Amino acid sequence: MLTEKIKDDFSNLLIKEGMKLTSSRLSILDNILSNDSHRECDQIYEDLINDDVKVSRATIYRTLDVLVKYDYVRKLDIGDGKVRYEKKLGTKHHDHMICIETGDIIEFHNNEIEDLQDKIAERHGYKIVRHVHQLFVKPLSSK
Repeated sequence: MLTEKIKDDFSNLLIKEGMKLTSSRLSILDNILSNDSHRECDQIYEDLINDDVKVSRATIYRTLDVLVKYDYVRKLDIGDGKVRYEKKLGTKHHDHMICIETGDIIEFHNNEIEDLQDKIAERHGYKIVRHVHQLFVKPLSSK
């Protein structure tokens, strides 16, 4: 999954942040870019340990901070006190619906919503440069 360009770019970002490129950090990057799930740091840690990668949670958090800062990864706070991460590099823009009963995260994209957001921003003299759109939902069968 990791191309030489991604590795080189990542290495340069780490240098910029005063960090070294290590096999653990490459494994973290590869793990995240190879997975389409919305995972907590502990889940990423468990996946890496199961793959025999020697890494600390602190290294994962520090690496995730860099990956978030440079748009490789999106950090999701869905209001349950747990932060989740999903790969952003190589994925198309999408928004999220979060079920308040099950915690399921449903990804969606809707051009009408995107166009409406742009029009509203423009009407107020702005241009959207990024946004987070999260809808908190519950099943229709719930009370």
